[in-house]
Amino acid sequence: MPDRLPLFPLSLVLFPGLVLPLHIFEERYRVLIGELLELPESERVFGVIAIRQGREVGADGVDALYDIGCTAVLHRSEQDDDGGFDIVTTGGTRFALRGLLHDRPYLVGEVDLLTEPPPDAQQQRWDEAVRMAYLDYLAALRGAGARVDEHPDLPGDALTLSYLVAASMQLDLPERQSLLAAPSVVTRLQDELAVLRLESRLLRTFGALPAPELARTPAHWN
Repeated sequence: MPDRLPLFPLSLVLFPGLVLPLHIFEERYRVLIGELLELPESERVFGVIAIRQGREVGADGVDALYDIGCTAVLHRSEQDDDGGFDIVTTGGTRFALRGLLHDRPYLVGEVDLLTEPPPDAQQQRWDEAVRMAYLDYLAALRGAGARVDEHPDLPGDALTLSYLVAASMQLDLPERQSLLAAPSVVTRLQDELAVLRLESRLLRTFGALPAPELARTPAHWN
C-alpha cells in the first residue's frame, strides 16, 4: 500500500540533499508544521511537490500537481509573533504521487517512495563528462559577469552530483521537474550534459547572463 505523506505544493522543485528554507504563513500549513513538531525529530517529514497548474496560495489554488516529488525533512523551526513559522528543511527521498486525500486542512498524498537504481557501468563516464561541463558552464557564467565560485566543492558521487547540477542550473520548472523524475542517474546526467553544453555556448556567444534565478535562489547543499 502507498504511504501517506502531508504535501506542500510549491512553484519549485526540491531535490534530495538540497536545503530549502520556507516561511509558513497560511493557516493550513501552520497546522501541518505544528503537527510535525509534536512528532519525534526523525518523523518530521512532509512532501514537497511542484505545481503543474495553479498557484501556491489559497485553498483552491492548485489545479494540477506533477507526479514526482521529494520528501522534506524538517530540521529547524522558529515561530513568529503572528503564529507563522520560519523553517529549514532538507530534501530527502523522491516519491511518486498515487492519489490525494482531503481529510486534513492540507493535502495528503498517497505516495510510493522511490529507490535509486544501483550504479551501472556507464555511470562513471557520464559523471566525469558532467563534472567537466559543469565547471565550463560556471566559467562561462563568470565570463558573462556572474559571481560564481571558481573552485566549487562538488560532491564525490554521481547521484549527488546529478541532483546538485539539476538544482543549480538555469532551468525553467518543467525542465527541472524532468530531471527530478529521471529514471536513472545516467539518464539525468545525459540530459544535464546536453543542457550544460548548450548553455555554455549561448553564454559565450551572446555574452549575456540568463534570468537571475541562479543568484536569487542558490542551491544550498546539506
